[in-house]
Amino acid sequence: MQNSVSSDSCPSKEKSDDSKDSFYEELEQVFNHFPKYHMKILLGDFNAKVGRENIFKLTIGNESLHQDSNDNDVRIINFAT
Repeated sequence: MQNSVSSDSCPSKEKSDDSKDSFYEELEQVFNHFPKYHMKILLGDFNAKVGRENIFKLTIGNESLHQDSNDNDVRIINFAT
């Protein structure tokens, strides 16, 4: 089995939305260049806190380290799904 690994660091929550949008657009382009049959592994610090809100339960289940989410959580979940 062949694997593709990418290691990244997302802009912090203090950065502008444009900066964050640019990061995820570029990340999407990189992942789209990986062959579809490869296992894709993404490592990094995404500065996201995914909370226990009902909207995220289908993605992360009932467990989370955080009670509430921050702005970056929606971005990483949208990317991952």
